[in-house]
Amino acid sequence: MRILLLCSSFNGLTQRAWLELRRAGHDVSVELAVSEEVMAEAVELAKPDLVICPFLKDRVPSRVWGQVRTVIVHPGPPGDRGPSSLDWAIAEAAPEWGVTALQAVEEMDAGPIWGFRTFAMPAEAPRKSALYNGPVADAAVELVVEVADKAADPSFRPVPLDYRSPEVRGRLRRAMRHADREFAWEEPGEDIVRRVRAADGAPGGRTRLCDLPVRVFDVYRGPELDGEPGRVVARREGAVLVHTGDGTVWVGHVRLEREGAVKLPAAMALGELVAGAPERAGYSEITYDRSEGVGVVSFDFYNGAMSTEQCRRLASALRYAAAQDTRVLVVRGGEVFSNGIHLNMIEAARHPELEAWMNINAINAVCREIVACTRQLVVTSIGGNAGAGGVMMGLGADRVVVRDAVVLNPHYRTMGLFGSELWTYVLPRRVGAEQALRLTQEALPVGAAEAVELGLADRMLGGPRLEFERRVLEYAERLAVDPAYDRLLAARQQAREADERRKPLDAYRAEELAEMSRDMFDDRHGFRAARRAFVHKERPVATPAHLARHRELSGASAPGGTGESHM
Repeated sequence: MRILLLCSSFNGLTQRAWLELRRAGHDVSVELAVSEEVMAEAVELAKPDLVICPFLKDRVPSRVWGQVRTVIVHPGPPGDRGPSSLDWAIAEAAPEWGVTALQAVEEMDAGPIWGFRTFAMPAEAPRKSALYNGPVADAAVELVVEVADKAADPSFRPVPLDYRSPEVRGRLRRAMRHADREFAWEEPGEDIVRRVRAADGAPGGRTRLCDLPVRVFDVYRGPELDGEPGRVVARREGAVLVHTGDGTVWVGHVRLEREGAVKLPAAMALGELVAGAPERAGYSEITYDRSEGVGVVSFDFYNGAMSTEQCRRLASALRYAAAQDTRVLVVRGGEVFSNGIHLNMIEAARHPELEAWMNINAINAVCREIVACTRQLVVTSIGGNAGAGGVMMGLGADRVVVRDAVVLNPHYRTMGLFGSELWTYVLPRRVGAEQALRLTQEALPVGAAEAVELGLADRMLGGPRLEFERRVLEYAERLAVDPAYDRLLAARQQAREADERRKPLDAYRAEELAEMSRDMFDDRHGFRAARRAFVHKERPVATPAHLARHRELSGASAPGGTGESHM
């Protein structure tokens, strides 16, 4: 079928829906819902058989849903209505939640039901972003494919919403207000963590810290220490440890409540106010473990952004791991594997261009450690989405293993950058020069199955992230005792030596950085504006031309400009 996706942004869930529908053989186009006029015009141009809204914050105009069947994917079980569904589910510790596909009608979230999925909520309060990108996205993508199948069946009729039905257990909930997100440090730590995680990654929990009004993100329970609630008692790797009513909480990130403020690591945002707090163990973004001949370097950076300092610490951890007497090194990311350099830190720096330059050099050092490790076989474990330099960083390993739900964005163009991270070496080495050019120029997402088909990844494994990590570790342990291990390691060493003679890694790095210097310092492709738009969550003014196939085929440009925008 011809399907139009209407969405507020081409986010991870929308990308997965786009990938799965295309993989099922449908002709799929995308339109960002920048206005009712644009949505209506997109329907006129695309002439779709079906409109699906996998992530839409705005009301669909009646001239759209009155003209073509339009299905909304709502992040709540049948009967749930309102704009703060996940926030309430986490805040109220719902034992079960769900996702519902319903037809658009005049009243928001009240249309007939096309299908739904339910799932158990984690016992520990999840971050809203983790819930959305995990079980909600998994359920939503299943539903999107199901909706397309049902739309092709002329006998299918959606089920009217009926609150008397035992399957309809949701209810109308009001939007969360600022007061619902406020907390005091005198409250129990568990309550604070739940309140903040219900608002993470936006808009954050509201409180005062160091006598400043702030939004709080990225929190974890700390040790049970007595002290004055609200006082910062320690810091570690950018996080600060704060006393609560019954112990402490680690706060990873905050945003000051002032015009133009950026979400930053808490210690950086608070600056001199916490500079005297002592360093304390108990919070670490990077760990190293050993098991059955396998060393595992695990890193989990908030939202996958890697700052200069984080990259330096990770490079040091990789050097340490590579020097150990293990046979296989696993490089394992977190909830988001990596999205490359830290745009928030760059934007907030006194000299953003200089910080960007330092950041790209620091992440290049991480990539070099992975590529140049020849004393062990290296396995990259990609259990969360990855983009730009984060993808390229993972490609330097012998084996790249991806989780089946992962989306990769192996390109830099939409951020106005040429890119580095040794991509001109690792990407063509895996997929060939022609495919490398296509991937970086088309700037489209790649699903896990396609990544294996292209050679971006070697293996795809299923399951929730923790189960995936266990399966990757088992794979690495088998590799460590493989009778062919010595031959495989020798082949890696010989290939690296031959590649280095042909063209040293330093040459790739120098060529890439020459291009990046023009992008970062001369701003030749709009990196400054793209970075600002990303960091400050500016609403796009038009749909990127490479997504809006209906406009390309009709010869129409996107309203408000050329159709090019940065994601």
